[in-house]
Amino acid sequence: MGKINISDPTRKLVILRKIIPWESIIQSLSVYYDPCKGAYGKSLRSMVALQILRHLYKLGDANVVEQVKENRYMQYFCNVPDEDLATFIDSSTLCIFRQRLGIEGIEQIELAIFSRLRISGVISGESLLMDSTVLESNIIYPNDVQLIKNAFEKMAIFAKQQTIPIWWDNDHVKTLWRAFNLAKRADRQNVLATFNQLLIPALVKFKALVEALTISDNPKKVNRSIKKKEKAQQLLALLNLLEEQTLEKLNGNTKIANRIVSLTEIDARPIKKGKINPTCEFGTTLEMSFNRQGFIVTVENFIGKPDDSTMLTDTFDYFTWKMKGYPNQVITDLGYRSADNTDYVAFETRDVFLGRTVDVNEAVQEFCCKARSATEGMIAVAKNIRGFSKSLYRGVDGDRIWSLLCQTASNLTKFIQLLNTDEIDETVMIKLGLLAK
Repeated sequence: MGKINISDPTRKLVILRKIIPWESIIQSLSVYYDPCKGAYGKSLRSMVALQILRHLYKLGDANVVEQVKENRYMQYFCNVPDEDLATFIDSSTLCIFRQRLGIEGIEQIELAIFSRLRISGVISGESLLMDSTVLESNIIYPNDVQLIKNAFEKMAIFAKQQTIPIWWDNDHVKTLWRAFNLAKRADRQNVLATFNQLLIPALVKFKALVEALTISDNPKKVNRSIKKKEKAQQLLALLNLLEEQTLEKLNGNTKIANRIVSLTEIDARPIKKGKINPTCEFGTTLEMSFNRQGFIVTVENFIGKPDDSTMLTDTFDYFTWKMKGYPNQVITDLGYRSADNTDYVAFETRDVFLGRTVDVNEAVQEFCCKARSATEGMIAVAKNIRGFSKSLYRGVDGDRIWSLLCQTASNLTKFIQLLNTDEIDETVMIKLGLLAK
């Protein structure tokens, strides 16, 4: 086969097009479409390919569509005929497609590609390497005063949608916010108290307006009006939590459970992972497991920061389910160490290394220590190169979809790397259809 330059998109996309099980993916996703309802949809084959390309090259929705229109190899990968390029697709369709599939649909894409690589013999399941990190949310650094200002902005959007006038002095809020930003050494506690005094009566009026919302009598508008009311009720509940949080802040409580850090990313939490810089990150916890080759086997997302020791058994079960077998080694750091975890894993695993060399016999101590060090490098590569540093999708469900698509792109890239260094056996390449028998 010869070496393949991973930076060469021509050969890379041609190879990936061959190894991805398109028929299996399309069949599993067809349940999300009813051919008897709605307009004729876009090709599932092209839509899935676009999602993969987006994360493979770390492009935005609009950018990946433009790249496909200009790049012949991307057109080949997405199976887009020339006559459809002019009206190929609107970038907003990619977001709608992800929403329609949801987590379950995206999981089907990732699992189909992963299974193809596993069954062909590319991915080995002899070792399980595990660690957790933070998948940051796409938000600015939290500021208590700014959260209240954002609360006013959210209520202003509601007022515009309901075509009613704003019921607070918005110019005064803007003036206070501007003064707060210009002050080099603002007394944040006093400013927060001032903003909160303006928020309390505004929230009382907002609650009355939400309760007064009615459902439309027009059958065509019933569902829309129900959704609007549910969305307003969710916003009211969120702002009530913000009000409670603000009062705790004003009373001097700095350690608030389930602290709200954003009104757009409501699942984001402040998470400390023992780093010097940054000491705290804002997002969700990302639990990852690898094999010794560097393939990402599982990814899981959690709100807040659960104790690592509580996540080992579920990740171990998830790993063995995906690999269809038990690993010979389980390698983690001390955060996962507990007697219950050791007993649970040791029942089916030969070597259990939970952060200490004394856990395993001398023959495999060096292997386990090197694997544990490699896990840190794999996490660093995942975050800094593979897109796991920050999620651009909203909510913990969006983070889950982001993680699965990044995992898919990362494993495909890892396969190309191994192919480029001649680490893939000919028998495996024959199974993947890259070589003739």
